[in-house]
Amino acid sequence: MPFDHLSDILVFVRVADAHSFTMAAEKLGISRSAAGKCITRLEKCLTTRLIHRTTRSVSLTEEGQVFYEHAIRILAEVDEAGNVINKRNQTPKGRLRIDLPVAFGRLHVLPILRNFLERWPEVDAEVTFSDEYSDLVRDGIDLTIRIGGNDDSRLVRKVLAPHRLITCASPHYLETHGIPEVPDDLLHHDTLVFSHRGMPVPWHYEVNSQHRDYPAKGRMRFNNTEALRDAALAGCGLCQVGAFLVGEQVAAGTLVPVLDRFCRTEPPICAVYPTKRHLSPKVKGFIAAIEDCWHGQAVWEPT
Repeated sequence: MPFDHLSDILVFVRVADAHSFTMAAEKLGISRSAAGKCITRLEKCLTTRLIHRTTRSVSLTEEGQVFYEHAIRILAEVDEAGNVINKRNQTPKGRLRIDLPVAFGRLHVLPILRNFLERWPEVDAEVTFSDEYSDLVRDGIDLTIRIGGNDDSRLVRKVLAPHRLITCASPHYLETHGIPEVPDDLLHHDTLVFSHRGMPVPWHYEVNSQHRDYPAKGRMRFNNTEALRDAALAGCGLCQVGAFLVGEQVAAGTLVPVLDRFCRTEPPICAVYPTKRHLSPKVKGFIAAIEDCWHGQAVWEPT
């Protein structure tokens, strides 16, 4: 007659090893009575007695000894199967669907992704680029990198690096038009405007310990931040963009920061993913790859 409970076999082996129902029950975190019921159920299934019970000792019958030798092999196979599955579950594999901000993703995430795919050949990536907040749950996206973010109880946010805005212009522009000393001076300068959903994005500063937004009213508008940066490099005016976009140019001196003392703390750069009890190895591994590269720092900042 077949038996249905592998746990009964485990209890039997522990009782046989300990020569005691009480000690085996304590190790398994169950009551002595529950251990006894497991053995009784097992013996009923096998229609034979496995254990001699006395008030002082527990010992195996001849049939119990034979069953014990098979039982320990069964449990060893179960442990090995568990180890195989655990190892598989720790290895990134399958399709990784990522949504990235256009400029930031291209400049600072794609190089990490290329290295990640080289390390884990069983992973393939599907990458979309958007500066909008996509619906990860609806669209089946595993992970997105966001600068700031909105509140959504279905999502988990993990901070990866700080973020700040830099106001800058080319040396030629500043030589020709002068250097603004305070944000109000922007009224007398050519400002390059980033347009999001058809609306100009205001410039952010902290003045007298208060957050202030200054409307951007320049003659040139762009819906692409890299084009905006290139216009600043060409001497068309001042721009305010993420440090991640102009760190290289500032370090090279082709763009010069201004109004730095008025910079305010901006929402950080985060990994965002749907709430799941067990995060898949491919997502967990890619987040770890980013953390290993950035170490929680804005590595793109000019030094």
